[in-house]
Amino acid sequence: MSSAKEIKSRIKSITDTRKITNAMYLISSTKIKKAKKSLDDTRPYFYALRKEIKRIFRTVKDIDSPYLYPTNMNQFVNGTYGILVITADKGLAGAYNHNIINKSREISHENDSRYFIVGEYGRQYFNRHGLDYEEDFHYSAQAPTMEEARQIAKILLDEYNFGRIKKIFIVYTDFDGKAGAEARLTRLLPFHRDYFEDSKKLEEEVVKNEFEFTSDTSSLLESLTENYIIGFIYGALVDSYCSELDFRMNAMNSANQNADKILADLSLEYNRVRQASITQEITEVSAGAKVMKQNRRKAKKV
Repeated sequence: MSSAKEIKSRIKSITDTRKITNAMYLISSTKIKKAKKSLDDTRPYFYALRKEIKRIFRTVKDIDSPYLYPTNMNQFVNGTYGILVITADKGLAGAYNHNIINKSREISHENDSRYFIVGEYGRQYFNRHGLDYEEDFHYSAQAPTMEEARQIAKILLDEYNFGRIKKIFIVYTDFDGKAGAEARLTRLLPFHRDYFEDSKKLEEEVVKNEFEFTSDTSSLLESLTENYIIGFIYGALVDSYCSELDFRMNAMNSANQNADKILADLSLEYNRVRQASITQEITEVSAGAKVMKQNRRKAKKV
C-alpha cells in the first residue's frame, strides 16, 4: 500500500493535469462556436456555385473541359494523383488525426501520388514514417481563411492544368454536429456531370431555368469550377477545423471524467491510509501507556 505522502502527491499531480484538460475543453468549446458560424456562412456560397454549374449542364449537353471526366466511362484518366490531406497542427484530439491518415492511405497503392499536407501533425507523421510529401507546401490547420483556400486551390489547379497531376483528391473530416464527424476521401477533379445532376430535389426550382450564353460555355464552366474548387477547399478546411475542436472537446471531457474517477479512488485510498495510520498511532500510544503503567506497578512492588 502506498504511503499517505505518495497518494497526496498523486492527487496533486492529477488535479493539476485536470486543470489543463479542463482549460483545453473550455478553449475548444469557445473556438468551435466561431468555427461553426464560419461553416454555416460558407455553405450557401458552396451550394450556389453547385447550382450554377448544374444549370450549365442542363442547358448544354456537350461541353469540352479539362475539368470534366471523359464521357466514355471506360476511358480511364491515368497519371499522378494529387492528394490534399487536412490534419491538425497538434494532437490531443482523440482519433481525429489517425482517421485522416488512414483514409489518405487508402488510394496510395493505386497510383503514383503526391501528398499536399495541411497541418503540422500530418507532416510530422509522414516524416517519421519516411513517406514522401510536398515539403514546400506549408499551411496551418488553425483558423482557416478564404485567402488560404485560394492559395491552396491555385497550387493544385496549376499542377493539374500543366498536367503534372491527373486527378485531385481531398481527404478531410466532414463535420456534422448531430451525427458526428467522419473522415472523407473525395475526388475534386476531374468530376462527372452526374455529381451535379444528383443535387437535391429542393434545388430543382432554381436549377430548371436555362441560361442564355453570350460567351464560350467552356470558359464559363472553367471559371465557375475554379471558384467551386476554392469554395470546396475552404469548406473542407472549416469542416476539418470544427471536427478537430469537437474531437478535442470530447477527448478532454473524457480526460476530465477519468481524472474525477481517479481522484475519487485516490481520496478514498488516502482516507483509508490516514485512518490506518491514525489507528496505528492510537494503538501505539495505548500500548505505550499500558507498558508504562505496568512498569510503574513493578517499580512499586520493588
